[in-house]
Amino acid sequence: MNDPPGEPNPGRRSRERSRVSDIILETQGMTKEFRGFVAVQDVNLKVRRGTIHGLIGPNGAGKTTCFNLLTKFLPVTRGTIRYDGRDITAMKPAEVARLGLVRSFQISAVFPHLSVLENVRMALQRQRGGSFDFWRAESLLRQYDAQAMALLEDVGLTEYAKLPAGQLPYGRKRALEIATTLAMNPTMMLLDEPTAGMTHEDVDRIVTLVRRVAAGRTVLLVEHNLKVVEGLCDTITVLTRGQVLAEGDYGTVSRNPEVQAAYLGTDPASVGVPEAALAASQQRPEGGAAHV
Repeated sequence: MNDPPGEPNPGRRSRERSRVSDIILETQGMTKEFRGFVAVQDVNLKVRRGTIHGLIGPNGAGKTTCFNLLTKFLPVTRGTIRYDGRDITAMKPAEVARLGLVRSFQISAVFPHLSVLENVRMALQRQRGGSFDFWRAESLLRQYDAQAMALLEDVGLTEYAKLPAGQLPYGRKRALEIATTLAMNPTMMLLDEPTAGMTHEDVDRIVTLVRRVAAGRTVLLVEHNLKVVEGLCDTITVLTRGQVLAEGDYGTVSRNPEVQAAYLGTDPASVGVPEAALAASQQRPEGGAAHV
C-alpha cells in the first residue's frame, strides 16, 4: 500500500536515520549482577561510527563483562543496548553477529589441526549459512577459497595458508583470529586484548593490522597496553569497579587524577604522577598473562 501524499514512510525514515546516525553503539544504564555482586553498573557508552574506541581500566574493572553484554554472551540485569538504530538488549549472540556486531576473544580461538586457510574458509562457510559438515563435497568448500585467501592477504598470512593453525606463532594466531572475524563481514569489531602476551615486534604488527582493518569499520578495543591505546584510539572510556570513571581522548584521560589513582591505587587528592607513570603501571612482561 502506498503512503498517503505528503506523509513520509516511517519505516524508511527510521532506516535513513540509522544510516546517517553518528552513534553506532549506545548503552543506557547497562548493569550486570551476579547473585548480588555488581560486575557492571549503570554504564552509559556511546561509540561513534567509523572510530576506534578504547575501553580500558585496571584488572577486574568489568571490561570483558561489558564485551559479553554487548555481544549477548551474557544477558543484562537492567539497562538497554542499541546497535545501528536497533534495540538489541534481548537478542541472542548469533542475531547480533548477523547484524554486523562481531567480537574476538582474549584467548586465541582457532582450530589447531586445520590449515590456516581452512580456518578462514569455515568462518566464511558459516557466515554464508553453511554448516560445519566436514563431509561436504570438496567443490562446495572450494568456492570459498578465493575469498579466504583475500582475507589472509589482508592480515598478512598468505604464506602460512597451508600450515596447520596450531603451528603458527602466537602473534600470527591473533592475526588469524582477526581474519576469521573479518569473514563474518562485520560493520563493528570488538577486539578483546589483541596484543596480550605478545613480543614488541608482534605488537607493532597487530597495531598496523588493526589500523588497516578499521578502515570503513568501527572498532571497540579492550587493551592493557596503553601505548597501543594511545596510538590507536580516537576516544577512550575508562572503567573501574564496573563503572565509567572518565572518557575522552588519551591526553585527557591520562591526565585525570581519578584515572591515575585507579591505576596506581593512590588517593585522588594526593595524585601528582606524570602521564608516564600511568603508562608504566600497565607494562607487563612479554608473554605475560592477561587479566581483566
